[in-house]
Amino acid sequence: MKKEDKVSELKKELSFLYKITQDLHKLEISELLQEIVKIADQVTRADSCLIYVLDQEKNELVLRASKNPHSHLLKKIKMKMGEGITGWVAKEKKPVAIGSGASKDTRFKYFRNLPEDKFEAFLSVPVLNKKGVCGVINVQHKKAHKHTATEINLLSAIGKLAGTAVENALLIEESLSLRETLEMRKVLDKAKGILMKNNRINENEAYRRLRQESMNSRKSIGEIAEAIILAERMKLGA
Repeated sequence: MKKEDKVSELKKELSFLYKITQDLHKLEISELLQEIVKIADQVTRADSCLIYVLDQEKNELVLRASKNPHSHLLKKIKMKMGEGITGWVAKEKKPVAIGSGASKDTRFKYFRNLPEDKFEAFLSVPVLNKKGVCGVINVQHKKAHKHTATEINLLSAIGKLAGTAVENALLIEESLSLRETLEMRKVLDKAKGILMKNNRINENEAYRRLRQESMNSRKSIGEIAEAIILAERMKLGA
């Protein structure tokens, strides 16, 4: 490679890495992961990019982002630590590059509803932070593809640079989820209180009625609870 080409390649690498650092401020996890997908796609020009995030409680990797539209599979495809090539990469904290015949690798785990599992080439790198691994980035090519050292090194660097951002975004997601759970519990308790008072029933019976109405109306139990509270307010205001 000529000196000019090396300089051009280095500039390209630095621009990708700079973009990663600029995107670290993004807080919402799905938005952050999609940005990482876009950058990984720019680096590798692959036909697929999948990002798995580690659920530390269950010690399993969960599919959270994809280049191709797989909204019905997000959060549903999961692998235990050490399971499949993805799980191996997470456990060993090392990249894996397979130029062809990826599905023949003894570590490969096949998912029938994931079209990418039929692709030939597979490159997988860990997403790392100070505490360890927090996810895995997989890029795949439909046809055989020789992964260059630049591709592997850049994608590995992305995995390292993105780790802290992913960890922070997950903490925020967990905090918001907990807040929503607490708010919903307050709504349910209030609705149960109204039912108990108006129908002179105990708490268990009040909850049973909420759940039954939810099933009958095909609405969430939260929607039923909010409707009961609204109806009570309107009655008191009349």
